[in-house]
Amino acid sequence: MNEPIRSFQVDQLKVEVYPDRQRLGAAAGRRAAEKIRAALAAQDEVRVIFAAAPSQNETLETLSQAPGIDWSRVVGLHMDEYIGLAPDSPQRFSRYLYDHLVSKVSFKNFLYLDDTRLALGPEDIIKRYTEILSAAPVDLVCMGIGENGHIAFNDPPVDFSDPRLVKVVDLDDVCRQQQVNDGCFPEFGAVPKQAVSLSVTALMNAKSLVCAVPAATKRAAVMRTVSGGISGECPATVLRRHADAVLYADADSFDLDR
Repeated sequence: MNEPIRSFQVDQLKVEVYPDRQRLGAAAGRRAAEKIRAALAAQDEVRVIFAAAPSQNETLETLSQAPGIDWSRVVGLHMDEYIGLAPDSPQRFSRYLYDHLVSKVSFKNFLYLDDTRLALGPEDIIKRYTEILSAAPVDLVCMGIGENGHIAFNDPPVDFSDPRLVKVVDLDDVCRQQQVNDGCFPEFGAVPKQAVSLSVTALMNAKSLVCAVPAATKRAAVMRTVSGGISGECPATVLRRHADAVLYADADSFDLDR
């Protein structure tokens, strides 16, 4: 069954609900592949921002196996990274992206936020990556939504008009606990308190958004995203203002009784 069990639109955001996370991820991965192929047909180089989280496993697996993508013309970009983890830490998002995508396809280039070869501090990372993001348009973002409604590491409340593209953020307790819930850290105290993150503005500047959000732990955030007002108290609600965004949920992350 490749068709959603429910589909609708709220403001400009399209929503598709699938029976389980495998079919959710397959659908999200197929759409990401379609967007990349279409962009490659129109231009020499395509730029894609990728989130790093267990919620993206199935999407990235599908995308990495998708036919007809000339990855040698695709530049990968990095959505967020912890501050303070050792370069060889398995919890680094750069490690996740390498394991789940970069090692599987032949990118033209993959530009990590905190490139450990450069040994940059947070402010230098911000300067470097702001220049990277400003150099050319971003064609696609593959992303998720946090348990507190965050997108990237923009925990609530957020200012949707913030002009910055990259910033240092303090991670709130809900966000940090999510990292434990996801099995990424053994305990709350081991989760870093800060990260470097692309801003809401940077994500919304992209031409297309593919947002994959499986699992019951995300149900409250998904339902807040698609109902009620658009507010910085639930950052993901801003997706409803994007002209080409699709939210993929499953029977666990979406309340089918509503």
